[in-house]
Amino acid sequence: MKKVLVTGGSGFIGSHTVEELINKEYEVIVLDNFSTGRKENIAHLSVPCIEEDVTKPEVVEIIKKIAPDYIIHLAAQVSVAVSVNDYIYDQEVNIKGSLHVIKAASEAGVKKVVFASSAAVYGDPVYLPVDTAHQLKPGSPYGLSKLTVERYLEMAKTLYDVDYCILRYSNVYGPRQDALGEGGVVSIFSDKFAKVEAPFIFGDGEQTRDFIYVGDLAAANVAALTAQSNVCLNISCGDSITVNELFQTMKRVTGSHLEPIYKAQRAGDIVHSTLSNEETKQVLSWEPVVSLQEGLARTISYYEQEVKA
Repeated sequence: MKKVLVTGGSGFIGSHTVEELINKEYEVIVLDNFSTGRKENIAHLSVPCIEEDVTKPEVVEIIKKIAPDYIIHLAAQVSVAVSVNDYIYDQEVNIKGSLHVIKAASEAGVKKVVFASSAAVYGDPVYLPVDTAHQLKPGSPYGLSKLTVERYLEMAKTLYDVDYCILRYSNVYGPRQDALGEGGVVSIFSDKFAKVEAPFIFGDGEQTRDFIYVGDLAAANVAALTAQSNVCLNISCGDSITVNELFQTMKRVTGSHLEPIYKAQRAGDIVHSTLSNEETKQVLSWEPVVSLQEGLARTISYYEQEVKA
């Protein structure tokens, strides 16, 4: 049984990825500092969990002792807004933390590192849908930190023969996403609908997003372990919807009569984003299977239960 270390494994994406790994009969170990992750997200899975921070130098020796066959590196600072306000902290977690993981991987003989990157590396699209040949011009420190780690992974392959797979995520949504802080728009809307509170929409609401259900994304993370190495792929549904359309769709699903409150556009936000996933389907033998309607219904149901709890 192959051993997989998941950094950030108690988080939103991490916990779903751990579930998928267990379903595929991998041995799983989680490393998380629980700054944003929740122990209850993985409590039902009975997996070993090491409470540690990837930014600490000692994490290198800890990972080497674990001696994983693979690493899925999800631990990150994920807020564009936080990165704009505090780019020193952003690089501390996203760059320095990732370098510790890469160093450990090279010294422990890890077969492959799967790295969670982001559509933010592209910046404002020159054309849609965005494929991996698109220019890389991040518009936020967050996007820049993700791109920097991509470059380090490419160099680590050349210098230390560490295989990698870079996955650039579009907008991920689903149960267990944090509706506070930098929660995704779906989780924020779901939480507001459950609490019968009007949600905010930043800008005019005509910005477009490509939403991928977390279960589909977790399946891609796991497929990447044994698929082609040293590649960069988009993980997306390949289609887009405006934030206004998303709100109206969720309003219909919930039967709500709420109306949104519009606020000024946030710095660093991309206006339009749709990622091409055609190459990904071929390389990973994967495709998204959960429709937006079904994914939204599952997510809304989760937040309704959370509010009642």
